[in-house]
Amino acid sequence: MAHSIKDIAAALGAEALGAAELLVTGVAEPSAAGPDDLALAMSARYAAGLAEGQARAAVIGPDMDWQAFGLQAAIVAPRPRYAMAHVTAAMDPGPQIAAGIHPSAVIDPSAQIGPGAAIGPLVVIGAGVRIGARARIAPHVSIAEETVIGQDALLHAGVRIGARVRIGDRVIVQAGAVLGGDGFSFVTPEKSRVEATRESLGRAEASDTAAQSWTRIHSLGGLVIGDDVEIGANAAIDRGTVAATEIGSGTKIDNLVHIGHNCRIGRDCLLCGQVGFAGSATLGDRVVLGGQCGVSDNIVIGDDVVAAGATKIYSNVPAGRMLMGSPAVRMETHVEMYKALRRLPRLAKTVAEMQKAVFKSGRTP
Repeated sequence: MAHSIKDIAAALGAEALGAAELLVTGVAEPSAAGPDDLALAMSARYAAGLAEGQARAAVIGPDMDWQAFGLQAAIVAPRPRYAMAHVTAAMDPGPQIAAGIHPSAVIDPSAQIGPGAAIGPLVVIGAGVRIGARARIAPHVSIAEETVIGQDALLHAGVRIGARVRIGDRVIVQAGAVLGGDGFSFVTPEKSRVEATRESLGRAEASDTAAQSWTRIHSLGGLVIGDDVEIGANAAIDRGTVAATEIGSGTKIDNLVHIGHNCRIGRDCLLCGQVGFAGSATLGDRVVLGGQCGVSDNIVIGDDVVAAGATKIYSNVPAGRMLMGSPAVRMETHVEMYKALRRLPRLAKTVAEMQKAVFKSGRTP
């Protein structure tokens, strides 16, 4: 689909320069752009590639001379990366899901499908499910009984949704995600070695506990997902044991993230790839966890916390703290620790030389 530079600029609230009626059909990096592409040249680093491509129009940053790049038109974006979000949204056709209900879909007679919803091939929808207006459900999605999915939701291929899950409006779930599976919760008839280890901080020996097998605790709670949430491919979010697991509105969850049972995730959080939550953790609003962060069970992390990638959080964190490392410490503290760690080989060499000098053969220290 073609879009004019003028219309794109208006949607962005940005300024259009030059041939504003010029039409583009896609976006591309400057060096690979064709004549019908809108090049994304929002910094001098990317703009240099315009000479290698064939773009006639580009999104540029402020104070950049679009005519010097030989362009016929340009869109000036005060905050280029934010503009990129809107440009890519306008150009993204999304998955091709035909309107209506595909003949191969299996839908329980008690399910309610909202007006304008699109249900793809081989979708299975259970009893009492309610699908909101204009929701789009791609092939091979399964939705278990009594689940509610809001308006304008998009479920990509192969998503699995358990029973009694509540999903808000405009939620996007990428391929292969599993929402509302049972939590990983098991117990032994008497105190287990895990419990003894926690109480003794590792001083308990294996002989202190008898051999035991694990008994499953069933998950009877639900999963509640707010509005405007995005969930990445192959992410897994468990239902609660008794109360519901909760994901706040506006939160974005990357691929391969795991959120255990009974967790409560706040609003507008950003959870990057391979983040893992043990059960019953509570996360405040606007928290950002870098890739491969780990969060221990039964802890509370306050609002506006930011943790660098691979940080491991084992205890409560006050609001606004910047974390890094394993175990997690203040970011500036970890930087100092890392500097000290790099100096260790030199320090060890210095200590060895001092030992030689002090304990040299035939001399008394």
